[in-house]
Amino acid sequence: MKVVIGIIVAVLVVLGLFFFFDVDQTQEAEMPEVEVTGGQAPEFDVEAGDVEVGETTVTVPTIDVESPEEEAAEGEDNTAGEPEVDEEAEENN
Repeated sequence: MKVVIGIIVAVLVVLGLFFFFDVDQTQEAEMPEVEVTGGQAPEFDVEAGDVEVGETTVTVPTIDVESPEEEAAEGEDNTAGEPEVDEEAEENN
């Protein structure tokens, strides 16, 4: 896990440095005229590290968020089926 976090941090640092600088070309380049004879291109032997990929199952809790408007609407729905009671009329009977 520490390796993954390290890689993420390294990528973020590289991206941050990439966008940190603003480079504007102020003069066109011109290649020199040269004559090349002989020589040899370099040869490289590269060994990369091994990457192991695994699988992990994680249970994520479900969150139910209701806005005050939704709660008010639910409150209205709950009382919609109940008849209104006139308390004064009941007291007089």
